Amino acid sequence: MIKSRTLWLLLFSAILAMAAVFVANNWLARQQPQVVTKTEVADTEVVMTAALEIPYGQKVENRHLKRIEMPVGLAPEGAVRNAQQIEGMVANANILPGEILMQGRFSEHLAGSTLASLIEPNMRAVTVRVNDVVGVGGFLLPGNRVDVLASRTVNKRTITNTILNDLKVLAVDQTASTNEKDPVIVRAVTLEVSPQQAEDIVKARDEGPIQLSLRNPNDRGVQKKPAVRRVSSSSTVTIIRGTDVQKAR
Repeated sequence: MIKSRTLWLLLFSAILAMAAVFVANNWLARQQPQVVTKTEVADTEVVMTAALEIPYGQKVENRHLKRIEMPVGLAPEGAVRNAQQIEGMVANANILPGEILMQGRFSEHLAGSTLASLIEPNMRAVTVRVNDVVGVGGFLLPGNRVDVLASRTVNKRTITNTILNDLKVLAVDQTASTNEKDPVIVRAVTLEVSPQQAEDIVKARDEGPIQLSLRNPNDRGVQKKPAVRRVSSSSTVTIIRGTDVQKAR
């Protein structure tokens, strides 16, 4: 009887051991990361990003570009898909490293200078001679926006008006792009204007000095002058015609 009991105990122990091994294997399987097969990976597409900073006015080279993969449908509309789309073109704005490149932020560099490629269609470039004061103390840089103030003398009195608002600075002196942030003394500033605005600048320059007013990049549009409140006068005058005396407002 003792041998029979021993056999049953051994058999029961073996069953418990097998159950313990089974439970342990299941627990370990749940802890391991699941391997994703290629069929489970979402479809991706290639987009181009900036491998390093691309300054305003910089001609794009292959070293500026980096390929990344994104899930299909996540890339913004107009994103550059391959390097050939923008190589040799000119940046219309400062582009930071890692930024997804958009086709609309580049202009085609055709014949002529780089500056000519930065001018928007139907616009013109006009250069205004300035000094260190008129040039906003040397803090003007390509890509800034300015207002143009013109002064003229009328009846021995100087009158100053803002004749143009929110103009883009294309270049300072002969520089259309710069990484410098420190003030630089300039002698000429090239502005992007419409044909009519170009005529206004030339006319104002002949009538008197021109001053540039630097704008905040987020401050866009035309600055409206506050309305002038007219105060009615209640004064009266006395009109005497012979013996007839009248008062009029």
